[in-house]
Amino acid sequence: MDVRPTDEQDLLRRTVREFAEREIRPNVMAWDEAQAFPPELVPKLASLGLLGITMPEKYGGAAMSSIDYCICIEELARVDPSVALSVAAHNGLAVAHLHMFGSEAQKQKYLIPLAKGEYLGAWGLTESNAGSDAAAMRTTARRDGGGWVLSGSKQFITHGKVGKTLVVMAVTDRAQAHKGVSAFVIERGTPGFIAGKKENKLGMRASDTSEVIFQDCRVPADAVVGMEGQGFVNTLQVLDAGRIGIAALGVGLAQGAFEAARKYANDRRQFGQPIAWFQAIRWKLADMATRIEAARLLTYRAAWLRDQKAARTSTESSMAKLYSSEVAVRAAEECVQIHGGYGFVKDYPAEKYFRDVKLCTIGEGTSEIQRLVIARQLLGR
Repeated sequence: MDVRPTDEQDLLRRTVREFAEREIRPNVMAWDEAQAFPPELVPKLASLGLLGITMPEKYGGAAMSSIDYCICIEELARVDPSVALSVAAHNGLAVAHLHMFGSEAQKQKYLIPLAKGEYLGAWGLTESNAGSDAAAMRTTARRDGGGWVLSGSKQFITHGKVGKTLVVMAVTDRAQAHKGVSAFVIERGTPGFIAGKKENKLGMRASDTSEVIFQDCRVPADAVVGMEGQGFVNTLQVLDAGRIGIAALGVGLAQGAFEAARKYANDRRQFGQPIAWFQAIRWKLADMATRIEAARLLTYRAAWLRDQKAARTSTESSMAKLYSSEVAVRAAEECVQIHGGYGFVKDYPAEKYFRDVKLCTIGEGTSEIQRLVIARQLLGR
């Protein structure tokens, strides 16, 4: 694996970085305080191909590689992890599921407008009583006439209120356990498809997170995505890829926290000199930079394997997600520590990185679940 960026990747990084600095950074705190995803940002993201990053051109995408995808998510997260989370959830979950398992008719109807960025997508797996134990979900889909009727609810859904198209998992045969789960694609406006409570979150506040409720929601027979009964198996495959995006988000957040800490350390003077001259601060910065680079390499390895069409990247994706998210937590903590009292107030970016980062160790599989996945692969179970 050659980790040196190509000229095209250098240009991509500069382009997304300039976009994030120009269009996102001036609004970060306003969007955070409003706790709402900015709809005006959608066409701007779409203009750069950031809402269909790895999708083929025939489906309206930008046809970039998985490593390119990581670069895009990194650069957005460096400035505002909330925006990066929304872009990663749209690309890595809703869009990816339809691309990997949708029928050609579903791709034409749903995937193309999603990849073009005409609107945002959502993906529904988690429930109030089915988080890490996703197979314990209670949302059901029963046959009725020529279609299906969904009943239940989903929790912590990114774009639960603002996404126009939702891919949702529901139990179609309880007796088959995880082999009795199927995926469905549903459009907002379908009777019985209701956006529930919007969450008041610690961090990532500009990324919409809401409950989704299904009250006898009727969908046609062709709303099934993939094969009936294969929804949970397909979900694991989607998460293998999605976790690479969250790993990249962690890398980008950590990079932003590092750069903020380095700038402050150079500007802040104590005892007649910049605090960056003190060994205690220098070693913090050195450790941060080293861990971030290691996390980036783990993430790019997983992405490279995906580009090589490796059969499964479960171990590599989980390793990247686990390490990057925990490195990001440490980087955000050190960023606050280097800022001292100023790291505790909203005049500096340190406190927002600190609030945002914890979700990286929870979303798309907790750190504990990542360790479980890795251990199972290592032990051959």
